[in-house]
This record gives sequence, C-alpha cells and structure tokens, in this order.
Amino acid sequence: MTQNYFELFGLPPSFSIELATFETNFRKIQSASHPDRFVTGTAAEKLSTMQLATLANEAYQTLKSPANRAKYLLELQGITAISETNTAMPAAFLMRQMDWRESLDENEEDLSALEALTAEVEEAKSEVISEIAQAIDSAHQYERAAELLRGLLFIDKFAIELDDAIATLA
Repeated sequence: MTQNYFELFGLPPSFSIELATFETNFRKIQSASHPDRFVTGTAAEKLSTMQLATLANEAYQTLKSPANRAKYLLELQGITAISETNTAMPAAFLMRQMDWRESLDENEEDLSALEALTAEVEEAKSEVISEIAQAIDSAHQYERAAELLRGLLFIDKFAIELDDAIATLA
C-alpha cells in the first residue's frame, strides 16, 4: 500500500486539485473501508481495511491543506521545503512580516484595524497560493515553490495569531 496520495484519490499529482472529485473519492474510500462492512471478515481483511482507512484519512488531511499539499508535492520531487537549515526568505517578505507584526502589536485593542489587517493577510495568502500553483504546476520551479511555501506557513501561523487577537476583543 505504497501508492501516493494523489493516486489513492484518482487525481493527477498537481497543486491545483479538483476539490469536488477529491471530496467524492475520499467519501467513497471511507464508505468502502468502514469497519461495519467487515464485521464478519477475516483478520487480514479487517487489518487491510483499517490500513486503507488510515491512509485515506492521512492523505485527506494532507491534500486538503494548500500548505501541506505543496509540502507533499515537493517531497514527491525529492525536495525538503521545511528544515532547520533551509529558512531563507526574500528581504521584501521579511519586511512585510515585520510590518504585520508591528501593526498587530500597535492595534491589539482596535477591532477594525485588526479586521483590516486580516483582509490584507488573507489577500497575501491568496497571492502566495496562486504563485505556488504556478511554480509547481506550470513552471516546475520546485525550489521557488519551496521558498513560497515557507512564506505561506508564516502567513498561516500569523493568521492564527491575528484570529486569536480578534477573539480576545469579541
């Protein structure tokens, strides 16, 4: 059972996936591997079914997240995007990070300012996701995609901090 996650769901290995097909195929696997269907099965059948269900759940969690999907695709290309020795980021992105952090610190009590910052961060996230799709699917620039992925992971982490700050004001 060593097929890759894309093969499992009958999808081509690309960053841009057909979400409806992905969801439908996941549900089919869930249904086909449900333990209730194998109550009278052999121990080997039960084990095989449990392994398939576990693999499908792991694959689903990986492919539904843009960041995890990009990381997985890069790993299929032999590229480790996230490591302690590979943290390089463009200076412009680092400056943007600093600006966002400063804005969060300065406006921690201003709901409308935090909501505006959220909109800016979400727009940046959408742009980075589009750039990752282009880098992986069209240009096959995997090192560039790895750099973009590191930026996306920062944006995701910062968005959580921003959501937490907004939640404390609500």
